[in-house]
Amino acid sequence: MTKSKRENNILSLSWPIFIELVLQMLVGNADQIMVGWYDHDLVGAIGNANQIVNLLLIVFSVICTAATILISQYLGAKSTDRLRETYSVSLMANLIFGLAVSAILIFLCKPIYRLMNVPAEIFDEAVLYIRIIGAGMVFQAVYLTFTAFFRSSQLMRQTMLVSVLVNLMNIGCNALLINGLFGLPALGVAGAAISSGLSRVAGVVAIVLMFRRYFGRDAVSLRCLRPFPRRQFRGLLHIGIPSGGESISYNLSQICIQAVCNRFELFVINTRVYVNMFAMLSYIFACAVAQAAQVVVARFMGAGDTVSTDKCVRRTMYASVCISGLVSVLLYIFAEPLCGLFTGDAQVIALAKTIMLIEIPLELGRAVNIVMCRALQACGDIRFPITICIISAWLTAFGGGVLLSGPLGLGLAGLWIAMACDECLRAGLFLWRWHTRTWSRIRLAAAYN
Repeated sequence: MTKSKRENNILSLSWPIFIELVLQMLVGNADQIMVGWYDHDLVGAIGNANQIVNLLLIVFSVICTAATILISQYLGAKSTDRLRETYSVSLMANLIFGLAVSAILIFLCKPIYRLMNVPAEIFDEAVLYIRIIGAGMVFQAVYLTFTAFFRSSQLMRQTMLVSVLVNLMNIGCNALLINGLFGLPALGVAGAAISSGLSRVAGVVAIVLMFRRYFGRDAVSLRCLRPFPRRQFRGLLHIGIPSGGESISYNLSQICIQAVCNRFELFVINTRVYVNMFAMLSYIFACAVAQAAQVVVARFMGAGDTVSTDKCVRRTMYASVCISGLVSVLLYIFAEPLCGLFTGDAQVIALAKTIMLIEIPLELGRAVNIVMCRALQACGDIRFPITICIISAWLTAFGGGVLLSGPLGLGLAGLWIAMACDECLRAGLFLWRWHTRTWSRIRLAAAYN
């Protein structure tokens, strides 16, 4: 296989991202699982906190996604003179965003939780957890930015190695701090949050050192910000705000759905947490191949090769649908024993089995959406995905969920049916948009060079 073919092989680029995403998923889920062993009633506290954290993490993805696309298109067009400016302004922007997110999580978590109807019995623990997590979010912002730089240069294995370090450290510290091993105090939820924070700091140190090795000491420099590269910054915002807006809208609708769920009994809230954990196993492959394809597609588009772009996206989408569908079917078949690993509550296990059946069509639609949304963004077709997501996520997922779960009496199953309808509707619209080939006439690299 020639060097160029290796660089554009989606599978070879996907597997390190897949492993990295699995490991990143374990940071939050390890907290939920290990705290669940300590006190299963506290699982809902971390589940509610993660809804907010996941939403605010998308603020960082505004710059990270834009940097990945813009840098990849520059490399595809062999226009590398703007790379240092893009690296420097991206890192500066996410440092500022990271400080803002930390302040929101620390000082505004209580009113946010009240809007979400977090039950009183887990309210204090949820506040404690998210404040400790919030204090370290600036490190997460820096880490994700450097990860975007590595992926743009198709150095996926390097970031995967850092994720291994971060997650091993998080699990080890959880074991020590949650239950208080070796004479340490048992900190419960606070111990899980401290572990996550320490592991993220270690991840930043490791990835910065690795970046200096692969990209050089001067790849990021304050000198690149004088005079301020306004053209590059505008390009990042032009790409990133709509791209991040799509994710923000979706996750904000999920928070509102969580607020609806919080009106139900505690076992229903805990069921949603566990089912979301299992659902990640269904779509995590789609996320990995979509992220790899986004880099390759951006390079093809930077080089003006629309034929290879189309073939790449179609192959990626077919693989994503097949794998996500297969995993979701297996999760439904084995839902009861899987839930039994984390809880002995018969009500949770029975409800989870029902929800995992609805997960099958949901994941088929989501597999298409994840790939097609990133592909359209990589090509520069930015506004269409956010428009569709806002309309469908709020009208179909949230609006339909409120109707089905409340007045029609379907409870958590009603929420899941509405979300499945949302995913399938958006999948059809994204496929139609790709078929129109509007994306083939856009050139981002030329616009911001």
